[in-house]
Amino acid sequence: MSGMYRNRVKSKPSNPRISFQRVVQLVSAVLVNGYLIGFQKGKIFTGSSKALCVPVLNCYSCPGALGACPVGSLQFALGGMKRHFPFYILGLLMLFGIVLGRVVCGLLCPFGLVQDLLYKIPLPKIKVPKRIDKPARWLKYVVLLVFVILLPIFAVTKIGIAPPYFCKYICPAGTLGGGVPLMIADPMLRKLAGMLFGWKMLVLVVILTVSMLIHRPFCRYLCPLGAFYALFNRFSFFQMKLEPSKCVGCQKCEHTCPMAVEVTKNINSTECIRCGKCKSVCPTGAISSGISLLEKGK
Repeated sequence: MSGMYRNRVKSKPSNPRISFQRVVQLVSAVLVNGYLIGFQKGKIFTGSSKALCVPVLNCYSCPGALGACPVGSLQFALGGMKRHFPFYILGLLMLFGIVLGRVVCGLLCPFGLVQDLLYKIPLPKIKVPKRIDKPARWLKYVVLLVFVILLPIFAVTKIGIAPPYFCKYICPAGTLGGGVPLMIADPMLRKLAGMLFGWKMLVLVVILTVSMLIHRPFCRYLCPLGAFYALFNRFSFFQMKLEPSKCVGCQKCEHTCPMAVEVTKNINSTECIRCGKCKSVCPTGAISSGISLLEKGK
């Protein structure tokens, strides 16, 4: 890349306007948590829409939640008294996976928004070495298999049901969106809080703290829903595209990627959350995105 081009890239003015990603994230957070009076009263919404699963991590116990969390619903179906196969839940998740892939993570997930905002806090950032980062990313698949699927099926109580292990012991989104608001609103719950809630708060504080230093650590290493959608990323209808003839090798796309994806080598990696940041910083417009079927039909 020539020095003239390098100077032109550096001098490109920054855009102070709110990004498309942030607008969609905020709208999504409001839509899935639209029962605002629930936060004031400390009561969970129980309307008919609560029977429907939203595509993102959003705790059923969140006072504002208008729908059910798919991970919690999946655990309930697998570990409940009736023990039925979760056709509806898996079908819905597969539909979102096939159409969007991890766009759900990048644009729709409220806890992803929380991590994005925390990373903006001006603190020294940590770059995780590849020898640690790469194997650590497999942890989310372990969480999906063990805590969401196997334990609810096999680790049942004496009365024949299993607790939602992921929700009960790990999920920081549930603690932040459900546990904390309910504790604030209900003094009786605060008196009843025990070691389990203390453990969940510790998990939440650790993840939120790490989120200030590492971009989206929960999405990278622990989220079972992200692991599920990642299985569809390479062949989902929504795809990212890199035009090699336009790429000048500046690697601004890779420097800005919240998931540390090697964009120029594998833009549709299973780790890509399709947030669009690589596309927005590309100085030559080499990166595009869209529904692949529509693009092929042009």
